[in-house]
Amino acid sequence: MNIITKLLTAIRGGAREIGEAVVDTQSLRIFEQEIQDSKENLVEAKSGLTEIVAKKMAAERKLETLKTEIVENEGYAVQALEKDNEALALEVAEKISKLDAKAENLSADLASYQKNVDILKSQIQEAEKIIAEHERELAMVKTRDSVQQATKSVTQTISTNESAIGSARDSLERIKEKQQNEQDKLDAGIQLRKDMDGDDLDKKLKASGIKHEKHSAESVLARLKKK
Repeated sequence: MNIITKLLTAIRGGAREIGEAVVDTQSLRIFEQEIQDSKENLVEAKSGLTEIVAKKMAAERKLETLKTEIVENEGYAVQALEKDNEALALEVAEKISKLDAKAENLSADLASYQKNVDILKSQIQEAEKIIAEHERELAMVKTRDSVQQATKSVTQTISTNESAIGSARDSLERIKEKQQNEQDKLDAGIQLRKDMDGDDLDKKLKASGIKHEKHSAESVLARLKKK
């Protein structure tokens, strides 16, 4: 029973390792997709912020219109009181009270809009920083992964084709040897030409009488006459 338990544990561990290997293999793709999803969410957040700002601007316009209307009606109420028409003044006052209530509600809405705008702006800016940092990290990881893959590929190629590389090296050494032999021949030819040029010079010196050959027939005859 203990052995079966150990076997099942080993199987579960192997399955987990396979799953982790798959995740590791796809980690770059997963991380890149997460960044893309974050960008799309950021676009939606900016769109939502634009809508809130637009509503805030509309509310501000309505509030300004209400304030203008309130001031206008206050003037009417004052004129009615000046004419001792208190009933008309009261009717205008009721209208003003309703306008005041609307203005108060709009002011509350504006405060809420402004609060939401400030919060969204802060969150968007923070999200942009995080996305930029993730993109930088992803670029670095991709570059490092490419370098490692290239190094691994070269290493594997060398290991796999060691005999072919050894043969290529032998061929290279033979080529170098042939080239050296050809160079030796060229050097020898140059040296021979120099030596031949030296013989020509000796002949010219002898012909001009400047240099005499030690063992010529004339020198032998001259020696015999001295005897």
